[in-house]
This record gives sequence, C-alpha cells and structure tokens, in this order.
Amino acid sequence: MISITGLSKTYSKGGKPAVDDLDLFVNDGEIFGFIGPNGAGKSTTIKMLTGIIPPDSGSVVINGEDMIEDPVEAKKLVGYVPDSPDLYERLTGIEYLDFLGDIYEVPTEVRQDRIKKYADMFEMSENLNDQIKSYSHGMRQKIVVMGALLHDPEVWILDEPMVGLDPRAAHLLKEEMRNHCKKGNTVFFSTHVLEVAEKLCDRIGIISHGKLVATGTIEELREKASQDGSLESIFLSVTGE
Repeated sequence: MISITGLSKTYSKGGKPAVDDLDLFVNDGEIFGFIGPNGAGKSTTIKMLTGIIPPDSGSVVINGEDMIEDPVEAKKLVGYVPDSPDLYERLTGIEYLDFLGDIYEVPTEVRQDRIKKYADMFEMSENLNDQIKSYSHGMRQKIVVMGALLHDPEVWILDEPMVGLDPRAAHLLKEEMRNHCKKGNTVFFSTHVLEVAEKLCDRIGIISHGKLVATGTIEELREKASQDGSLESIFLSVTGE
C-alpha cells in the first residue's frame, strides 16, 4: 500500500512546483501505472516516494511506515529501480548484489537462491563475475532490477524499468510484476510505453504540470475523457497534448 497526501516539491524559490499537492492511494495487490509528459513530475514524485529527496510538504506512507518520519523502516519495504542505471562500475555484478544483500540483511542462503533465480531468468549468470563497467546498458538495467528485488520487498517502485531491456527480459519482468501483486504486494511504475501500461496496469494515474489530472482503471479513464479509444488517445485528451 502506498498513501501520498498533499505532496509538493519546488526546486527553485518562486518557481513553478514540479509536484503540486499530490494525493494518491495505491492498493495492495495492485499494479499502478504512472504516466505523464516529459517534465510532468513523474521522476520527482518517485524520488520523494523512495526518500531520495524530501518534499516541501505532504506525506508518503509505505505499508504503514512514514517515509519522512521513519525513512529507514520505510525504505526496507521498497525495491527501487531508477530511470538511469548508474552503478559502481568497478564492482563485479556479484559484488554489487552482495553489497545490496548486506545492506538489506538478506541471509546468505536466501540471497544465493534469489541471485541464481534472477541471474538465470535474465540470462546474467555468465556475467556476474565481470566488472559492471563492461556491461551494456541492457545488462546494467538487468543487474539494477536484480538488486532491487533481492530483498523481496513488499512494494516495487520502478521508474521506466523496461528501458534497455530486450523483449524477453521485459516480458519476464512484467510477469514478475504480476506475480508479485498476486501475492498481495504493490507495484508502482512509470512508463512512456502506453501500450504496456494499458495491458499491464490495474489502475493508471496521469500527471501533467505537477498535478494528478486523472486516475482510475482504463474504463474509468475512458469515461472521464468521454471517449472509447486507446490509452494514448485518452492521455492526449486529458493532458491537452
């Protein structure tokens, strides 16, 4: 569960808010898609959700833990994939995963099983002993995803997680997202690929100029936009693009 109340962020004094008084609730067992034009406030929202940057006002609660009041406990519940896979390039893949396993206190046996599972899934088994600086963009994205899921977090927060992944890896990640939610967990992810959001998400929120302009199932969004078209046409209608 994710509960966002009155969340706001402005980067420059007197400037326009990047996120403006955002209220949003994401249910357990739900894949929630977060979409919007470039500069709409998606990544800023996600960085506040994950505790990377503080909000000017408002609150973020992750499964009952307040990200502002008790960030360490809240962050333990989250697996985060950023929009850019910036990593410690001199580490090998396995060193990076062990580093995250230590941070999240994942027991050795459990850690090894999960690393094997995801390394086999994403075809990374032969590359784990290579330095990350030798990885392609797609391989870096895979190792970031593996690291985010290593501690089996209840809430996944994914910022453009499919970017750089090959079709097979993207398909497997989508299956993992659905399986995660079937167990009563939560996935919050942003994407520019509206076809993916339309097919995968239980509900979708559309942000524009820092404000949440629409939220709901595809059918509810169609009703709001007074049309029976695709998510793309709804998006263009609601955001005025």
